[in-house]
Amino acid sequence: MNTKSKTRIGMVQINNSFSNQSYFPYSVGIFQACVEEYLGESDNFEFLLPIYSKIPVKNAVKKLLGAGIICFSSYVWNIKISFKIAKEIKKDNPDTLIIFGGPQVPLKGVENFLRSNSFINIICHGEGETIFPSILENYSQRNWKNVPSISYISETGEFIQTARSERISDLNKIPSPYLRGVFDPLIKENPQTEWVALWETNRGCPFSCAYCDWGSATKNKVYKRSLKELFKEIDWFSEKKIEFIFCCDANFGILDRDIEIVKYVAKNKSKYGYPKALSVQSTKNFTEEVYQIYKLMSDSGLNKGVSLSLQSLNKETLKDIGRNNVSIKMFRKVQEKLTALNTQTFTDLILGLPNETYESFSNGASIVAENGQHNRIQFNNLSILPNAQMGDFEYQKRFGFDIVETKIINIHGTLTNSEQIYERQQLVVGTGTMPKDDWVRTRVFGWMMSLLHFDKLLQVPFVILNKIFSISFRDLIEIFTETKDVPDLLLEIRLFFINKAINIQNGGIEFCESKDWLNIWWPADELILIKLCTENRLNEFYGAAEYVLSNYLKEQEAVNYQTILKESIFLNQNLMKLPFQEGDIDIHLSYNIWDVYYAALRGINLAFKEGDYSYRIDRTNSKWHSWEDWCREVVWYGNKKGAYIYNCKAVDSEKQLVR
Repeated sequence: MNTKSKTRIGMVQINNSFSNQSYFPYSVGIFQACVEEYLGESDNFEFLLPIYSKIPVKNAVKKLLGAGIICFSSYVWNIKISFKIAKEIKKDNPDTLIIFGGPQVPLKGVENFLRSNSFINIICHGEGETIFPSILENYSQRNWKNVPSISYISETGEFIQTARSERISDLNKIPSPYLRGVFDPLIKENPQTEWVALWETNRGCPFSCAYCDWGSATKNKVYKRSLKELFKEIDWFSEKKIEFIFCCDANFGILDRDIEIVKYVAKNKSKYGYPKALSVQSTKNFTEEVYQIYKLMSDSGLNKGVSLSLQSLNKETLKDIGRNNVSIKMFRKVQEKLTALNTQTFTDLILGLPNETYESFSNGASIVAENGQHNRIQFNNLSILPNAQMGDFEYQKRFGFDIVETKIINIHGTLTNSEQIYERQQLVVGTGTMPKDDWVRTRVFGWMMSLLHFDKLLQVPFVILNKIFSISFRDLIEIFTETKDVPDLLLEIRLFFINKAINIQNGGIEFCESKDWLNIWWPADELILIKLCTENRLNEFYGAAEYVLSNYLKEQEAVNYQTILKESIFLNQNLMKLPFQEGDIDIHLSYNIWDVYYAALRGINLAFKEGDYSYRIDRTNSKWHSWEDWCREVVWYGNKKGAYIYNCKAVDSEKQLVR
């Protein structure tokens, strides 16, 4: 008896991978689950194992051999390599149906996109869960007019767009790729891979920030998945020993029921050991309920880092990007409450937003630090997404955007000598209110603040000088970026940052390559930290820092600053974690500098006192016996954990602030 052969379907969702960790290809997994759940003719199709990570194009083509249909989920980090794979497939097999969807598919200029990329047969707009099964239903006739939300060039050369479908309001109709076993063959085929689960508990974003394509794609409404289904997925993660869950919700904590989700994950971690970590994008509106969510996550060890993102503190900028921040008073309150839980936070600021100036940006960063952010400000370069409001040419023209195309390299990404297809991004490197020279100045300010304050090289004296002498963090940073009379080493660091910023403006990569240290791409501030330490220049650095800070304090007519400055720098230098250090050390100070500093990190206003203060720096956890280990575990892994400095305790327990 003759049996009809099945049409093979290839699915491609190339995500970033780190070492032996890879993300499940969640989007294309959902499409496969929808076909298997709802399509009556699903027996006519056979799904190949998906392409989920960056591999050589020839290997990807080989894995997709024989596929009659190939679906690509595209975003900024995979569009070029996806194009290359699709071109090679089409070259060898012209009849293969090539489908592209995802956020990188444009909403404007669609016809030009299709005609410029003639190897693509169909592009999908919006949610693919209804579109993809409909394409398969019409595959045998290759008649796409009844398929919703697609664009294509017909056989006669006509550009056709079908009617857009409404968003899926009942997410419970979307089957789970985890529970349907879509990824089980992938796990079996790759036993050495540590899988990271992408996970949705809801879909949609109620905000419409101009730089983001999240809210514009979902038209502001947020729809929920059922708790029953979510709990089953959490059980699946535990059963499969999935260590890390990356929650894709735009604003986790925005719904009252989100705390129930965290409770269930925490319960499973306690009972089964998995999942070990849950990463979420926190909601912009912090309430008591949100605080309780993060307290629970901290108590259970699910998440040690929380994003308190602001993007800008300039009122005109926030108006122009359609964003409403929490007040700085609320930011400080939340910062202090989370710090009291020993929960690390970090804050995003975007460089190059409309109506931002050097002054507004540097003042904003200073205010964030002065209101308790001492762990990390992430100074992100503004990148244009095609379907965001900023992707519109008129918007860019209105604010005088100066845009350059650069290669996308992952922070701490590996250098490679093999064939590499670089993805590209559109970076804003100047605006009408921040000309290119000011952009360089602002970029240098961000790197210098990261190096001196957030990499902890001078955090102790900065906090003390801010508290005792009311010197703003902006002024402290500008001593190192603006002062003309500085020692050679400080000038060398400044020029390194300036040249790197100019390099980016000329299309260079955002990060700095280093074949010497882990063979990866480092942020500019981290590479300078590594060079200072590995080249044995810390003594030189601290001498130079004391010189410029002392000159500044003298000019400001500060009173009795000499000993305070000297001892603050001395304490900071001895607190820095370095390899080959063995045994605790005792230090003696004339002021309660550690107590005041440690209290300030927790939002506590402790009196500054003169006296005889003895402290013991605890080095029991010093385990780095090579510079490579230190680079990896302190500089790289410790970036968001604030792990650059040791703990310090008062020898006299009566003087110890926290036991």
